[in-house]
Amino acid sequence: MANTKEIKNRIKSVHDTQKITNAMYLIASTKMQKAKKELEMTKPYFNELRSEIKRIFRKANNVNSIYFYPKTEEIDYPGTYGILVITADKGLAGAYNQNVLKEVHRLVEDHDDVKLFVVGEYGRHYFESHDAPIEESFHFTAQNPTLERAREISGILLEKYLRKEIVKLFVVFTDFANGFSGGDAKSMRLLPFHRDEFSSDAEDTYNPHFDFDPSVEEILDFTMPSMLTGFVYSALVDSFCCEQNARMTAMDAANQNAENLLDELQLQYNYVRQGAITQEITEISSGAKGLARKRKKNEGGKL
Repeated sequence: MANTKEIKNRIKSVHDTQKITNAMYLIASTKMQKAKKELEMTKPYFNELRSEIKRIFRKANNVNSIYFYPKTEEIDYPGTYGILVITADKGLAGAYNQNVLKEVHRLVEDHDDVKLFVVGEYGRHYFESHDAPIEESFHFTAQNPTLERAREISGILLEKYLRKEIVKLFVVFTDFANGFSGGDAKSMRLLPFHRDEFSSDAEDTYNPHFDFDPSVEEILDFTMPSMLTGFVYSALVDSFCCEQNARMTAMDAANQNAENLLDELQLQYNYVRQGAITQEITEISSGAKGLARKRKKNEGGKL
């Protein structure tokens, strides 16, 4: 069994680790609140943009656009699919990264002709270690999801789509709505959009007359890249918030485990210390008895 000095060193080590986990918890909480606030500031613009696209389809639902499926039904296009994979740069976030990678594997099983566009060092290292080719890797984005980075990413993805290098574009991310229930990853098709995603609400009966200048196609060519940027930015921020939430949960669990370990170590320390005190008292008592017997023997010899 360890002695008191070794146990005290372990207690100190656990306390030091607990300081780190507490600090990481607070940092993750601050980052999450900041990202949520920035996302809320941009939502009105993209909501209004979505409303304008709805108005366009209310008046010109038959328009043909490369950004949308034909009006009839969804078509299973043959060709290469693009997958934007959003992971974290760091670990210590529970199963956050593993859930994203599982969803990617599910997509690849359904359609193995894919090009991977990866956000986050964790995903990049994973695919490189499994010899999976990466079409594009976006560095320094997972820890700082900004609208400028989202615009840059969506521009690269859109260029690949317009050149028909990819026929469909998916994003795999963690929806913040599910973040508090375990952070399950999900996949969402970005391109081509389905017309139902921009259909008007049933109660929306306002249908004014207006003309398009320039043409509807040109208006969609101008607005849809911004719409795509909005979806990418939302996925980046949602994933970032889920990562921080997962890290907070992991650090909270680590703190609780540290408290339990400290309780066990304190009990062990008290037990060992009590044993040492008992042994010391026993040794003193035995020594005193031995001295008494020796003194008595010496006194008897003198007589």
